[in-house]
Amino acid sequence: MITHEEILNIANLAKLSVSSEELDELTKDMSEIIGFADTINAASADASDFDNINNLSNVFREDVVVPSCDREEILKNAKNRDDGYFLVKKRM
Repeated sequence: MITHEEILNIANLAKLSVSSEELDELTKDMSEIIGFADTINAASADASDFDNINNLSNVFREDVVVPSCDREEILKNAKNRDDGYFLVKKRM
């Protein structure tokens, strides 16, 4: 169970102001969120046995390694270049 003081501390860290009307609602909501997370955590405690049970592969295409273009071919249309790179002049 989360307390009003903890909610106010969280709100202060987030630079939020919380009215007294919102405090009860936020405390209840946060307690429900934490309870839900605890339920999920308990349910998935032994789920590590089921990690990656299917063999994953891309069924839409084969990954084929192709050689990259030659640097000169890439730079052939460069207006300005220097030492194998595009040269971008600084505007003043």
